[in-house]
Amino acid sequence: MTSRRRHLPSFSAMRAFEAFARHGRMSLAADELCVTHGAVSRQVRALQDWLDVALVEGPKTDLRLTPAGQRLAEVLARAFDDIEAGLPQGRREEQAVLRVSCLGTFAMRWLIPRLPRFYRLHPGIAVEVSESHAPVDFRTGEYDAAIRMQAESEVSGPDVTAFLAEYQGPVLAPTLWSGIAEPEALHTLPRLHTRTYPAGWPEWEARVGRPPTGAMTGTVFDHTFYMLAAASAGLGVAIGGWSLVQDDLADGQLLAPLGLVDTGLAYIFITPPGRPDRAAGAFRDWLVEEGRRAAAPPPEITAPARPG
Repeated sequence: MTSRRRHLPSFSAMRAFEAFARHGRMSLAADELCVTHGAVSRQVRALQDWLDVALVEGPKTDLRLTPAGQRLAEVLARAFDDIEAGLPQGRREEQAVLRVSCLGTFAMRWLIPRLPRFYRLHPGIAVEVSESHAPVDFRTGEYDAAIRMQAESEVSGPDVTAFLAEYQGPVLAPTLWSGIAEPEALHTLPRLHTRTYPAGWPEWEARVGRPPTGAMTGTVFDHTFYMLAAASAGLGVAIGGWSLVQDDLADGQLLAPLGLVDTGLAYIFITPPGRPDRAAGAFRDWLVEEGRRAAAPPPEITAPARPG
């Protein structure tokens, strides 16, 4: 073993800075470390003075990492992960909590049913899912990551990861499908809509080159999951996204007689800029793998042929 003396700053200062880098706010870092806001601020200043490098910049109410601070935060996050992994397991490991803001129906129909697979891989991380469609604002400190939808062509940056492309098309119950003579007659059936996505039918018609129907006629529901439940019950035809109906298509609860078309949109995983986080990184990698498992549907997906 080498006897070389290490030339390192205060461990407390590095720990305070790493906590601030993950949370983006002195107050949240202070809560984690069970110290005061001022104590974290002093430790970060002490680390800057020791290194003679600016690690944060901006007003006190909106401090951000400098490029040097970002690099150091990444190094410290990896180092602390290694230390944590190498500690004897005599004391029960504290579970990390990842707070994820997510689109409601996507959480219910895609994310939550798959979470058991994530927990089997990462038993030390608990995921708390909250519903929101609002623009992402991490400055509130309410969550650590978010899932939203965005045009695939606009996805960029190290803090935004597309993990699941979206396709859509008309879906209906097998009992309703069995009552029509040919696929084109599907357009004579009652249409189902949702107030959270009123452009569903017009956008699908535009993508497949059908003339627009104009006014939104049919039954309107407050939420997408209500609309899809109504479709499964045979109340009409809904525009269903692949991510939301793939399990129902697989088990035959819903059919997509006209296929599903590429929307150009994708579900994205967003993390706060410049805040490396082990739990968020593990969750992001898992989402990407789950997206690969949920292979995109071919456009010729059809309902089973009727007997006779």
